This record gives sequence, structure tokens and C-alpha cells, in this order.
Amino acid sequence: MKSDNSQTAETASLIAELWQRHLPTLLDRMDTLDRIAQTAASTGLIDKDREEGLGISHKFAGSLGMYGYSHGSEISMQLEELFRSIPLERTDVLTPLVIELRQSVFTGKS
Repeated sequence: MKSDNSQTAETASLIAELWQRHLPTLLDRMDTLDRIAQTAASTGLIDKDREEGLGISHKFAGSLGMYGYSHGSEISMQLEELFRSIPLERTDVLTPLVIELRQSVFTGKS
């Protein structure tokens, strides 16, 4: 029977491996959120981008928490709510949150 420390280390190793495997997809999705936020700030938020941003932020809200990025998960939940309800004239709030999300994920867990 494995010790608790051994199981914990094995679980951490598996999570780290999954993170590395899914990192390219995460980066692509993060870039897409950047594009959506920039486009929304300059020309407004179109329905297609709203739906795509909603889907990405929903996925991030769940998966980032699993990987230990609780602050990133919280930001993703805020983005998800904004994509659901943001008026077209309030798209300026997206870019700062997307920047904060990127920083929280790539500068350390919080």
C-alpha cells in the first residue's frame, strides 16, 4: 500500500503532466480572449465573440481551479459573467481582466 506522501506526489506529478500536455490549448484560448477583448474595445462585442469568450472563460473557470490556479479561476468566473451580461458599451472592462488572468496563470498560482 502506498503512503499518503507517495500518493500525493504521484497525483501532483500527474497534474503537472496534464498541465504541460494542455498548455498549448490554454495558450491558444488565452490568445483568443486577448483578441476578443481588443476587438470589443475598438469595434464592439459581436455575438460570435461573446459566445466564444463565454465558452473559453467557462472552461478556464473549471480547469484552472483544478490545476491550483484559484485566482485565475475566479477571474475566469468574472469574465464568464461579463460575457453573459455585459452591455455592448461596457466592453472596456474585458481587457484588464484578460490581462490579470494571463498574469495570474503565468506568474504563479494564487
